[in-house]
Amino acid sequence: MSTLTFDSLNPATGEVVGSHPKHDAQAVHEAVARAGAAAEWWAALPPEERRRRLLDYKAVITRRLRELAALVHEETGKPVGDATLEIVLAVTHLDWAARNAAKVLGRHRVATGMLGLNLAATLEYLPLGVVGVIGPWNYPVFTPMGSIAYALAAGNAVVFKPSELTPGVGVRLAELFAESVPEQPVLQTVTGLGETGAALAADPRVRKVAFTGSTATAKRVMAACAENLTPIVAECGGKDAFIVDADADLPAAADACLWGAMSNAGQTCAGVERVYVVDAVYEPFMRELSERAAKVKAGQDYGPITMPAQLDIIRRHIDDATKSGKVVTGGPDSVRAPFVDPVIVADVPEDSPAVREETFGPTITVRRTRDAQEALELANASAYGLAGTIFSRNARRATQLARAMRTGMTAVNSVISFAGVPALPFGGIGDSGFGRIHGADGLREFTRPKAVSRQRFALPGMNLTSFRRGPDELERLIRLVTFLHGRRKR
Repeated sequence: MSTLTFDSLNPATGEVVGSHPKHDAQAVHEAVARAGAAAEWWAALPPEERRRRLLDYKAVITRRLRELAALVHEETGKPVGDATLEIVLAVTHLDWAARNAAKVLGRHRVATGMLGLNLAATLEYLPLGVVGVIGPWNYPVFTPMGSIAYALAAGNAVVFKPSELTPGVGVRLAELFAESVPEQPVLQTVTGLGETGAALAADPRVRKVAFTGSTATAKRVMAACAENLTPIVAECGGKDAFIVDADADLPAAADACLWGAMSNAGQTCAGVERVYVVDAVYEPFMRELSERAAKVKAGQDYGPITMPAQLDIIRRHIDDATKSGKVVTGGPDSVRAPFVDPVIVADVPEDSPAVREETFGPTITVRRTRDAQEALELANASAYGLAGTIFSRNARRATQLARAMRTGMTAVNSVISFAGVPALPFGGIGDSGFGRIHGADGLREFTRPKAVSRQRFALPGMNLTSFRRGPDELERLIRLVTFLHGRRKR
């Protein structure tokens, strides 16, 4: 096992928060081996016992909420209030997963149809075994818990590799779990850099990988998983759009737009990056937005850019946008590392990097549109498809736009609200990835469906799966199928 270590730093101050081992491939493989044995024990527990232990884990996290929020603040730089909100949301998801797993995944009878009249059929969802979770740094509790909680509730053991920027949070999550489940290492954390995550993805005993991060990194993780045909859940980046319709509540829309774009320093995969405003309300909306933005300050209302390398991308996008568009708030001088003050630029060409590429900073582009339909078309003209927002007082119209938005999730008259509803699946399409966490879909994501059919009695004169089948039986089958399916529907 490697004895090399690395430090996690407070991005706002540069101070060392903690030192952690760089777990090499051997250490990762040993963790997976332990997880394999733990998975067998965990899966063999009655569902009620897993539920009880997970609810106890929820209680342990809740009692340590202040301590954990302080650690998230230190490793990410985000305000303690934002860290607290993140943990509270994670707790609600853990609670939902624990309470609903048996109902969603348990064995149940399914209809067999006329041709299966003599059969009884059941379907259930069984654990995979060991699940590898590779987590991000921007929401180091909420996002990985969307995989960890649902994988555990589904009966799997988990090996968690947190981001190298937030390893202490990942270590603490496993330590707190051990307080609730001391018998077996059902949840383990391995720390390190990219090599550690690669070793986890490449281990053939890992039955599924849940990855959150950039699209480029997701492709590398998929390549490692492909060697063993290991399936993967990929929650990648986004370039989410915010549509303001002609009848929108403009103060509410501006307030939600600003928070969705600037909270967590814009480091939110499902945050707001592109804004499309219907012409009829463009001017008053922009007044509302710019007035609010003038009062928001980096270092006070939100924290620093957590990953230093992201500053280069943010700076490049701001430079490009301000050269081609109209500056509303901020500009190139807004970048004062490690902080970036709010930047709003209007009339930026749709083919510019600031519109096409994920910025992951407190910046937005705004465009005037003829109507909501044009706004929708522009919103959908993206390689990404994670989430989006519609603001409109017409519930029917808003619902139509939301359904037509090419994303995995859409919020109406709110921003990122879907993330707080445990029963809703979370995930995207296109370059935003595939697969789902959260909700019933998130539970099933970490299972394998098991179908069983049992013959209850033999059908007289109709043994179709036998070499003794005769022409009379085949004729009866043709007549039955013709009766059931041969009539045209009008």
